[in-house]
Formats: sequence, structure tokens, C-alpha cells
Amino acid sequence: MRVVDLLDAKTNLSKLVDAVESGSEGEVVIDRNGKPAAVTARRSMSKRIGLFGGKYPPMSLEDFNAKDEETERLFYGEDD
Repeated sequence: MRVVDLLDAKTNLSKLVDAVESGSEGEVVIDRNGKPAAVTARRSMSKRIGLFGGKYPPMSLEDFNAKDEETERLFYGEDD
């Protein structure tokens, strides 16, 4: 984690962004008057892709729509 003051961040903003994008810096904290004011970090979306892969069987549109009445009963209760 790299900490830079606001003036340095203004002067070198493109370099800081390049460092985060390239991965050479995982996180940059910009501080103002000695207190953190902004944090930038590279987030990896690859951890979220395929999170539930293989856990649920494939479902056709007809099978999905067949659950409409059951779902409605769960939300609204049974009609008397």
C-alpha cells in the first residue's frame, strides 16, 4: 500500500493510476492533512465469474416458468 499526499497525487495522478492498473501497486491511499481522503485499489473480477458453476443443474425456460405459482405462494401465501 502506497500513501501519497494530495499535492503529490495531483502532480502524478496518471502515474499512480498506471501503477494500480499494471498491478505494481495494489492500493494507493491519498491523504489530506495527514488523514486518508481517498483509496484506489485494483479489483479482480475473475474471483466472481463462475462462482456457482456446476452447483445447480441447467433449467429450461419452461421449467423456470413452471415455478411461478410456487414462488407466488411463497411471497403472498395461499389463497383461501
